[in-house]
Amino acid sequence: MSNHSRTVSLLSVIALCIINITLTFFLLQPRTCDPSEIPEELKYEAVTTWDVESQPEDNKSTQCLPPHTYLNPSMNLINSSHSRENILNLDIRLGRYDNRRLFKTFDTVLIGTRFAELSSTSLVCLATQTSLEKLHSLVQVAHHWTGSISVALYSAGDEEFEALQKYIVFLRKCYTPVLERINFSLAMPRSKLPSKQPRSFEPPMDFGCSRPEATLNDLVNKISKEHTNWRVRNVYPQNHMRNLARKNCQTDWVFLTDIDIIPSLGLANSINLFLRDTERCDKCAYVIPTYEIDTRVRFPGNKTELVRLARKGLARPFHWKVFIHNQYATNFTRWVLDVAPESKNYKNIITGKAYISHNVTDFEFLYEPFYIAKDIVPPHDERFMGYGYTRNTQVYEMFIAGYQFKVLSPVYTIHWGLQTRKSRSVWRERQNIINRRQFEQFKKEIYTKYMHNTLGLINTFY
Repeated sequence: MSNHSRTVSLLSVIALCIINITLTFFLLQPRTCDPSEIPEELKYEAVTTWDVESQPEDNKSTQCLPPHTYLNPSMNLINSSHSRENILNLDIRLGRYDNRRLFKTFDTVLIGTRFAELSSTSLVCLATQTSLEKLHSLVQVAHHWTGSISVALYSAGDEEFEALQKYIVFLRKCYTPVLERINFSLAMPRSKLPSKQPRSFEPPMDFGCSRPEATLNDLVNKISKEHTNWRVRNVYPQNHMRNLARKNCQTDWVFLTDIDIIPSLGLANSINLFLRDTERCDKCAYVIPTYEIDTRVRFPGNKTELVRLARKGLARPFHWKVFIHNQYATNFTRWVLDVAPESKNYKNIITGKAYISHNVTDFEFLYEPFYIAKDIVPPHDERFMGYGYTRNTQVYEMFIAGYQFKVLSPVYTIHWGLQTRKSRSVWRERQNIINRRQFEQFKKEIYTKYMHNTLGLINTFY
């Protein structure tokens, strides 16, 4: 091949690469729109980056923010009038034990400055739970959810309890939404209660306010290997934590999630408007679709952008590769149809107004949606601890009790990272096996309680 031909071929390849990059950029841009199209009630704070800082309350944004645009929050710490504002309000000698006296719980150990006000003005409270290792996710949750938030914390032993207190001080000093919106509750294992009462701590500020995850990792890494090994051997009481978080909400409606499930922008306002305008339904559970997204992209600002990411392979339904039954009944194929301009709900897609996309018609036992429902739903069975049969048994009981599951749009939640089976820990499967053995007794009790066998699912073991 002549030098001239090689040069032409090389230039062609470079031109194709530039074209592909340009097309990808434009594909990932949301539809431009006039902000006046969006009702005032649906405007919200926008924090689309992973490591966020303190967000001033007067900064507002709209659905039209492109993915690379975000607010530049202040680096200043929030002033605290007195150090005791950050001391947990509890006496470790007291507390409330669960039915098997395995865990001790404490309600409202530290309450946000606006939690009561937000609870009285909103119809729904976000309830979530976590151990220390994942608590950094609360920063983004608190910035995105503008209503009241109930957070159940888990802590074991003196080392972990001290690290937890230090990190809470850091969160409340750095991030206005955490200081204002959150009601913290606490659970501890009876086998490893701390010996020291709560006390005042200075916030760890080695990384400033801009890196909440790095600050937390620094605290966790200082915990002894002995304690870390103990944590690996002992199960996390997920259902205890879910019940604790839910019952520390003060609203009729509750949105129960896990700490690493991040609400879409404007979700709280959209849901409040939806519930006010919707006919009362005590046995309705409104499903919020959940996607997992590549950590290299910014948080999608709206449904249109999320669907574009999914079509590029940068987002997909939660657990799609590791356990497809987890969200399958939501019917994501149906959910994405409304982003087409000819859809009858396309205007709602643009404005962010929540509506019912469709009903869940193919329920299956292993379904584990994140949903909003009245706080009269069955509690999570606390026999199931660790991983496996924790959320799905509660959802299954709701289904047997006659609840209807209705999928909402254009709202959604996000989990960071595209999951694979290789990333799943071996200990998760061991816990799953233990919980599976308890399921037979659970089935019998549900059958006795509701005295019917909807779609024959009681006798089906998956």
